[in-house]
Amino acid sequence: MGLLDKLRSEIKSAGHAAKGALDEGKVRIEIFRVRQSADAAAQALGYAVHRARRDGKELDAETLARLDATLVTHESEATRLDAELAAHRGDAPPPPADEPK
Repeated sequence: MGLLDKLRSEIKSAGHAAKGALDEGKVRIEIFRVRQSADAAAQALGYAVHRARRDGKELDAETLARLDATLVTHESEATRLDAELAAHRGDAPPPPADEPK
């Protein structure tokens, strides 16, 4: 029975490894999606500032606050997901984006 027990144990271990890899893959996909959203928010903010300056105006505070809040939300979500990915992998979490590496 020792061989069957060892086989069961190995199969169970392989199942856990596969589940971990799938979970990590899901987090990576979510990070990619959130970073794309952050890039789109940054692009919208940049275009809004550019258009306002091109027209000789200042971007109104409400629009600036809304676009900035959207960008900050996506960036904080990406940071949270980076930490989650690091936990899946057993790594130390990455430093915040505004700190030198």
